[in-house]
Amino acid sequence: MTTIVDCPTCGAKVTWGEVSPFRPFCSNRCKQIDLGAWAEEKYTIPAVNLPEDPESGIDSDPA
Repeated sequence: MTTIVDCPTCGAKVTWGEVSPFRPFCSNRCKQIDLGAWAEEKYTIPAVNLPEDPESGIDSDPA
């Protein structure tokens, strides 16, 4: 049984195996586009309830 995944960049179907050397990407181009997005810091993880003073380590909103 082969696993088929979607290319994270363009959405094309990619066979997960030795026949797809750029997996999970469909091509080197899509792989490079994704790397460029990381380098430009386009991917972020949203922060929730950050303390006002990061040095204190104590959250000012205990709710």
